[in-house]
Amino acid sequence: MGLRPWIVLYTLCGVYVLNFLDRQLLAILAKPIQDTLHISDGQLGLIGGLYFACFYCFIAIPVGWFADRTNRVSVLAWACAIWSAATACCGLATSYTQLVAARMTVGFGEAGGVPPSYAIITDTFPPGRRGMAFGIYNLGPPIGAALGIAFGASIAAAFNWRYAFIALGAVGLVAAIALRVIVREPPRGAFDPVPNGQTIARSGFWETVRMFFSRPVLVLVALGSGATQFITYGLGNFTSLFLMREKGMRLEQIALYYALVAGIGMSAGMLISGRMIDRFTQRHKAAYALIPAATLALAIPFYIGFVWAPSWPLALAFLAFPMALNYSYLSASVALVQEEVRPDQRVMSGALLLLVMNFIGLGLGPTYVGAASDYFRAAHPHNSLQIALYTLTPFYLIAIAIFLWLARLLRREATTVGDSAP
Repeated sequence: MGLRPWIVLYTLCGVYVLNFLDRQLLAILAKPIQDTLHISDGQLGLIGGLYFACFYCFIAIPVGWFADRTNRVSVLAWACAIWSAATACCGLATSYTQLVAARMTVGFGEAGGVPPSYAIITDTFPPGRRGMAFGIYNLGPPIGAALGIAFGASIAAAFNWRYAFIALGAVGLVAAIALRVIVREPPRGAFDPVPNGQTIARSGFWETVRMFFSRPVLVLVALGSGATQFITYGLGNFTSLFLMREKGMRLEQIALYYALVAGIGMSAGMLISGRMIDRFTQRHKAAYALIPAATLALAIPFYIGFVWAPSWPLALAFLAFPMALNYSYLSASVALVQEEVRPDQRVMSGALLLLVMNFIGLGLGPTYVGAASDYFRAAHPHNSLQIALYTLTPFYLIAIAIFLWLARLLRREATTVGDSAP
């Protein structure tokens, strides 16, 4: 392979960094935003969860269908410009209603960010290299989280939380232009065998929807990812607030120490899981599900330790492990879905994967934690958020059970294919 695919990959990863950074900035700056706009944990959970997800998840479906028929790079560039402008508007909000409107527009723009990138990467890297490629691409969330924590918290501490939104929105507008200049649209199905004399089909909208939800493998991988994201988004949207309000951290400490834990932990998980997927799935397809199940099981005691820890240094030491282990599902899920569907269905299938897992995880996870914290506050005013985070633990078991079910189904399919081979 030449240099060009890697330039494309790192450019897409850079855009994903901005995508996740803009998405997480509200959670990172939750405490100063609460102090300024006087909003509750429940309201914070809604704006970072259900309100955002309603636009982010459902708009992704028509955007995915459109991108499967047009220039995917152009769709991604326009999406980046929209969510970046809306992020800047978040910094101008003077009321909860205005902040809700701006965040929903961020969700509208980000709906066109990830699915086109999945398909571009799949048509840029051959099978056997896609796990690592998606592992590198999925460094976007940890790098975005780390940079958001570091720079967002630093800007807020030195000036005002509003400047963080405005500055990062401006950077995103420049990135949208750079993306359109650097990345070229790859041929669809470049590495997919096509019989002589045949052309790649174009699936209809409802045809792709029916295909996705009629295949148990695709449904289970989406549900397993959703259950995992219920934990990651439920935790992630309240970690900064939890560390500051109930563990005693200051904004400057968040900018340094939490940024390091999030960046290093999540990045290690993404890279290691990507290598493991490429290595083990060539021999055992069930590894797409077994790797997430195993890492989530390992994460449980460390997660409980993080919530329990009596001091923030100990809490961060425990948190480093779930940060690495909680995210191994992502590269596995994306690679499995992209390899299970036809080239003309990849963007929309990626969008359908995001619809299910983000509506469950991003939409319901933060909403649940915020509502639970408000519920426990009357009886436990000083540690209501701690109790709410404890109640996320059973969702680890739900996610593990779904991935084990998926592994069993993948084994059965592999056996059926082997038995039918000549």
